[in-house]
Amino acid sequence: MDEAKPPVGSSSGTAIVVGVLSDTHGHLYPEVRRLLASVDHIVHAGDIGSAAVLKELRRLGPVTAVRGNCDLDGWAQSLPVMASADLGGVRVVVRHQRDRQLGAHTAGHTLIVNGHSHLASIQERDGTLFLNPGSAGPQRFGRPRTLAIVQIRDGTVTADIVTVHA
Repeated sequence: MDEAKPPVGSSSGTAIVVGVLSDTHGHLYPEVRRLLASVDHIVHAGDIGSAAVLKELRRLGPVTAVRGNCDLDGWAQSLPVMASADLGGVRVVVRHQRDRQLGAHTAGHTLIVNGHSHLASIQERDGTLFLNPGSAGPQRFGRPRTLAIVQIRDGTVTADIVTVHA
């Protein structure tokens, strides 16, 4: 996990908008940049692909990012494999691959983010939202390029999958 960070936003009625993406594999398409330009925070769930992508995302706003299974070069070694953040009063945990280990870290978290599969999904279970934004990078497996836009207001999390048209 990364070190403790101050919370982003408040839980006093103002919505926090979070852009969530994964599997960019070294590409940050103009439409992805445009969709993330007005968010309050960006979460990248791994397979970033290059330091340049991370640098561009950080120009858009604060970023919580984890290392994916393809992030093997030296620039990625400082990235955690799992991270957590407090966004708008909601605890968020991020990991590239969803696995059994993640279950042990979900207590007290309202939003669990993972990538890896390139398959976007939103599932709610016992008050926790499990989100995979799909892949915002090169299209693979016949799946569309996607990311997620999350709104957090008064401890309530809603998410929408957005298809990215290149």
